[in-house]
Amino acid sequence: MSKTATLSTRPVSSNETVLRDKFAESLVGQSELMDKLGQQLITLELAIPGLYATVLKLTQGENATLALNWWLYSAFGCWFLALLLTLWSLVPQRWQVDPTILKQDPAAQGAPLGLEDFFFKSAQFKRRLLIPAALLFWVGILCAARLVL
Repeated sequence: MSKTATLSTRPVSSNETVLRDKFAESLVGQSELMDKLGQQLITLELAIPGLYATVLKLTQGENATLALNWWLYSAFGCWFLALLLTLWSLVPQRWQVDPTILKQDPAAQGAPLGLEDFFFKSAQFKRRLLIPAALLFWVGILCAARLVL
């Protein structure tokens, strides 16, 4: 006599449906969140250097000059690189996506992405640019603060 395993099934509950929907929304929304972060970073990356230059001009007086040194170059260089990385994160990228599959086999090298892979990869691409941009921005602030001290 062979034993056969009986699988019991039940309909998907409304809670499970809501959880699945929220998971899908969160996966799809990650790239959009990175775009919003990038837009806010651009605002800061443009405003802070301008404010810094204005404050230096106001505190140094009309005829005062500021010595060009390593700290000043570092501050504005970091701010410029941060701005470039942030802008690059917002430039649309081309992805090869197969809309008929949900998730591509990880062993399939060079194959088009599945839908889930696309949302993950696009958010990952943006995150890999925005994290260094934010770090460079803060290093620029530290260099600017060191210049003043």
